[in-house]
Amino acid sequence: MEQLRKAILKAESGKNSALEPENRTPLEASDAAARSSYYKATPVQATKYHYTDTQRVTLDPLHLEANRVLHEDSPNEVVQAYKMLRTQVLQKLKLHVWNSLAIVSPTPGNGKTLTAVNLAISLSQEVKQSVLLVDLDLRSPSINATLGLNMKLGVSDYLMRDEPIKNILVNPGVERLVVLGGTESFSHSSEALGSPKMIALVEELKQRYPERIIIFDLPPMLVSDDTIAFAPYVDAMLLVIEEACTSPQDLQLCADMLGDKPLLGSVLNKSGS
Repeated sequence: MEQLRKAILKAESGKNSALEPENRTPLEASDAAARSSYYKATPVQATKYHYTDTQRVTLDPLHLEANRVLHEDSPNEVVQAYKMLRTQVLQKLKLHVWNSLAIVSPTPGNGKTLTAVNLAISLSQEVKQSVLLVDLDLRSPSINATLGLNMKLGVSDYLMRDEPIKNILVNPGVERLVVLGGTESFSHSSEALGSPKMIALVEELKQRYPERIIIFDLPPMLVSDDTIAFAPYVDAMLLVIEEACTSPQDLQLCADMLGDKPLLGSVLNKSGS
């Protein structure tokens, strides 16, 4: 929690520098050496994935650009920034032999979903890594809309109608990336997140492909108890905060809620400096 305490102190002094802004270069808050090191891939043979049961679709580049989602024509500085975030996340996950990460924020609109989507895409572009992106913001699922996916089935169909997961998963045309999206909101989302069926699903996802990284997009922490309900079932958290919006009090509340849950770092979004 040391990085979160530093973010609180920075916010109180008006000089919050936990991470660079999402509309500039979002860098994970870690030590100076890690911040200065860019991803350098060791040449390896890229693994080809053949999707048989998983539906495969093609995303609209114009939609991705309009929603600031990483695509083949994204500005190089944005791509490099997410590569840096990717590398630091990978280093910490591998250090602890973890394979699941929840993206959270204090309040709505801080940019957590876009961070989750772009981090997942960047991780999948690491030729040794496959990624599963899961929308567990059950109150307001938005990953499908961010990517421009027009899906009829979502997590709610698995939880409430026993729809097989294989019918919900989709490959959005990005090699080594699979998305488990949401299509409708839940009024009792924390109960759903802590239900035996959800817990069994998460454990299956984590254990069936231990080499795959699973990114969960969770609801804002200060609007519901959803994150607390789900926290025991994920390895670590990444906190997205917004400059001039997230207060020191918000950060302290998040720190209290997270308790001893490992925090990989924080992403400072929408910074004007």
